[in-house]
Amino acid sequence: MYVKNQKFLVLGVSKSGYQAAKYLLGKNAVCYFYEEMSSDKIAAAKSDLISLGAKETAADSIDAALNDIDAVIISPGVPINHSVAVKAKSMGKRILGELEFAYEQFSPTFVAITGTNGKTTTVSMVNDILNQAGLFSKVVGNIGVPLTQEIDGGDKNSVFITEVSSFQLESVSAFLPHISCVLNLSPDHLERHYSMENYVFLKKRVFANQRETEYCVLNFDDETVKSFYTDVKAKVVWVSMAEQVDGAYTQGGALYFKGERIMRADEIPVSGEHNVYNALFAIAVARLLGVSAENIAQGIKGFRGVPYRNQLVLEKNGIKFVNDSKSTNTASAITAIRAANIPTVLILGGSEKGETYDKLFECIKNSSVKHTVITGKSRRNMLAAADKVGYTDITVCSVFDTAVKIAAMMADSGEQVLLSPACASFDEFSSYVERGERFNKIAGEL
Repeated sequence: MYVKNQKFLVLGVSKSGYQAAKYLLGKNAVCYFYEEMSSDKIAAAKSDLISLGAKETAADSIDAALNDIDAVIISPGVPINHSVAVKAKSMGKRILGELEFAYEQFSPTFVAITGTNGKTTTVSMVNDILNQAGLFSKVVGNIGVPLTQEIDGGDKNSVFITEVSSFQLESVSAFLPHISCVLNLSPDHLERHYSMENYVFLKKRVFANQRETEYCVLNFDDETVKSFYTDVKAKVVWVSMAEQVDGAYTQGGALYFKGERIMRADEIPVSGEHNVYNALFAIAVARLLGVSAENIAQGIKGFRGVPYRNQLVLEKNGIKFVNDSKSTNTASAITAIRAANIPTVLILGGSEKGETYDKLFECIKNSSVKHTVITGKSRRNMLAAADKVGYTDITVCSVFDTAVKIAAMMADSGEQVLLSPACASFDEFSSYVERGERFNKIAGEL
């Protein structure tokens, strides 16, 4: 798409929308923007865009803006069925997501990684491997850096490793990665996608445009992901911890790719079966990009995890404080709980995503968790689920800060306080990052 002298409406000006609007203004395009949310960051973004020549549109003037524009660029945080997007579509205007728009402006080698859990870890691990091999790579997408931010300074010889969320996949139609990965699937974001069937349908879009010259890496051990095989036109490469597949797999305590031994499983510096899967996906991607087994092993061995993902942030008076704020669904929290091997005081709760919590509390009931502190808007539904399965070691409070302090008081030396909320953060915070930073701050001040 040639943007110069065209007219756009950017719907939502948080991170991705803000960067898309800045890019458009830098290319002399006419840019309107519409934003319903309010915060200090949003106010600063709006002020900056206006100073660059953007036109703010209010609800009572949206019709005039839609009549004037050629296309709408929608931020990932704004659902595709937002009233403005629906109206624009009915008027024949093109609707693009920020990822799709940026892809059309700049098309280097893309690796697109999606799934319910493990995306950020796998993306970061792949990046470490490519850096170890001396390849120039950029980490973009849902991990925190919008693709439009990297267009002008990007090198078409680089590899763009893209964490792709279901929110971004709502609005793609032409996006074509060289390598796509689907790590796993479990219920998530059902408050936005309405059903698991629709969520699965959206995840399939990551490989929808791929053909025989591209690669699609799928989890052989996840029955839903495994079933995608019949829909994929690209070359399928498998990942498994259960069988010796055509791809990356474990055997005899080691990790292999198509018969080639890469490294021992116990050399992965982050613990847990889920991280073995993440490493296998990273191995598959790196080998498909031509990275040697030696460089892959060195890249993984040097990996130190990602912030807010089961991260040990400090130890005080013999108590470990573990930050898993990025755990925004029950499957992720269950993974963290199962990985806990010492007595644990667990902090749960936040804004809900349409999930039920019965399986979560069944897991807690049979784990090393000795007590659970529930907070946030989800607390009533969580308490009801705990009562349903007969789990009673619970304290309920409405404020996150208080929950952290109570959990710290209940933990003894040799135990841990684990923040793994199983919910989004939007009841009290703007993101899981802000929630994670607050946890670290409170723990440090105790």
